[in-house]
Amino acid sequence: MADTAAEGIEDLHINTPEDEIDTNYKPPPEKTIEELLEADKEDESLRKYKEALLGEAKEGKIIVDPDDPRKVIVKKLVLCVTDRPDVELDLTGDLTQLKKQVFVIKEGVSYRIRIEFIVQREIVHGLKYVQKTYRLGVPVDKMTHMVGSYPPKTEVQSYTTPPEDAPSGMVARGSYIVHSLFTDDDKHEHLKWEWSFEIKKDWKD
Repeated sequence: MADTAAEGIEDLHINTPEDEIDTNYKPPPEKTIEELLEADKEDESLRKYKEALLGEAKEGKIIVDPDDPRKVIVKKLVLCVTDRPDVELDLTGDLTQLKKQVFVIKEGVSYRIRIEFIVQREIVHGLKYVQKTYRLGVPVDKMTHMVGSYPPKTEVQSYTTPPEDAPSGMVARGSYIVHSLFTDDDKHEHLKWEWSFEIKKDWKD
């Protein structure tokens, strides 16, 4: 089980089957804030739109953590279930300890995953959240979410996945390992981490 799961985390990169569906797709060239503002500057409405979108970033380079050279700092993963308290994973510490904090999910319930992150220094293009789920070392699910492009901001930004239904039934109950990756169009791996959840008949079982 451990060997298979370990191989899985190495397989978690952005060349997923979902990415390969559109073989003609090419990400747009990476542009700085200055280049974006300079382009089409004669179009007044477009200029105002871009300035509104960029907000405080157009005033100068935003650096939230000068000691961190990354453009994207992933802060936390949050499990969201209607009428239940949010459950959070802190992604700023020792990532090897995350599997010890096991999320409990009631079978059949609808849930969402929210990723909270900070963008600093430059605009990041085409963020993606890739997730592979394993049961007993065997891959059972894989999904890729297009998060979008984000300007640098001093405050935390976030992306919430569409609702997913947890599996149900006796066979579905048990422990799962998830390998998560936050990446972008330019194939930068902003963060890769591993976490766990357990499907139970009820929240307190």
